[in-house]
Amino acid sequence: MIAKTADLYRNAFSGLTKRVWLLSVVMLINRSGSMVVAFMTLYCNNLGYTMKQGGFVVAIYGIGSIVGAFLGGRISDKFGFYYTQFSALFFGGLSLLLLGQMRSYEAICITTFFASMINESFRPANSSAIAFYSSPENRTQSFSLVRLSINLGFAIGAALGGFLAVRNYHLLFWVDGCTNIAASFLLLLILPKVSKAEQQKPVGDSTINGLDRKPYQDRIFLYFLGFQIIFAACFFQIFTTIPLYFKKVLLLPESTYGGIMAATGIIIVLFEMILVYTLEKKKIHLLLMTFGSVLMAVSYLILNLTVLNSLIIAIASMLIITFAEMISMPFMNSFYTVRATAKTRGQYAGLYTMSWSIAQVLGSFGGSSFAENYGFFNLWFFITFLSMLAAGGYYWLRFQKD
Repeated sequence: MIAKTADLYRNAFSGLTKRVWLLSVVMLINRSGSMVVAFMTLYCNNLGYTMKQGGFVVAIYGIGSIVGAFLGGRISDKFGFYYTQFSALFFGGLSLLLLGQMRSYEAICITTFFASMINESFRPANSSAIAFYSSPENRTQSFSLVRLSINLGFAIGAALGGFLAVRNYHLLFWVDGCTNIAASFLLLLILPKVSKAEQQKPVGDSTINGLDRKPYQDRIFLYFLGFQIIFAACFFQIFTTIPLYFKKVLLLPESTYGGIMAATGIIIVLFEMILVYTLEKKKIHLLLMTFGSVLMAVSYLILNLTVLNSLIIAIASMLIITFAEMISMPFMNSFYTVRATAKTRGQYAGLYTMSWSIAQVLGSFGGSSFAENYGFFNLWFFITFLSMLAAGGYYWLRFQKD
């Protein structure tokens, strides 16, 4: 049994290129300091602003993400993903340091927008880099390895963030900014430069019907983005309304939220790669997204079981949403990258990232406003409904033809 388990882990991590492993190291360093967004609503609350104002700040972060994703995708295709990643990490780190110095609500909102725009321009370039460094056969594994690094780093960042938040919220910005800057120089140090010509050379691309089309001409992709926005708007409650619910209703301190988030990151590190390795062979990506969305609905429904112990509710809900994430998200990346060519990969990644950013705006501000006006109890039922709507959309998309 132990030998079979060891073989499963060995196979799950085999076949990945050296550059994907090195990029994962960069992401681990970067995400080990990622804590500002996760604690932003609590930070605003600590400064004396309302829950709705805190949600609006996170929504502004999402608006900046939309702009950043669009620019990042275009810049990555035009100038190359290598220096796009470096610039986003370096200047993004500086912007987070600046954000930590802001005190007035207006200054926080404005600086948050620009910090988000710079930081989120990294994502399309990073997705293009992962796709370039991998082959069509192991692309989902490559995305999952980088996600593993991100989640391991996030686990470290969440635990450290919870520890720092109860002492001094402003330390979050210093740690987050400095790890960004450190990751930017590490990228230059350990990853060889990739020229634009090399980046756009079509090597082993698996495209739909051999078409070199723009993403906005891809009908199936656009439907997918619509369902993606619904899914992500529900998922983003874990960074906005859930931490407030834990603190105000379940009466759990910030350190407990940070600890639970850290634990979910560790679970992803331990199990996502073998899940991806096992499920990828079945080629049922949209069905997995459907199942993941149903699981997410269950995780939010559990939050209304207030007859149970508060800690049990928090752990059960976050554990289920973690498995929903592991089952669905890695295959979302594979779904859109296989539809792109080397020349349009950045634009596909940009629109995909923009869909998450739009969801962050809608989910953050909409969720916090809904909770403030109608209460958390009704919010969780509404999010459950939206999660099931996303599940139905993914299932319907399985039967659509190009």
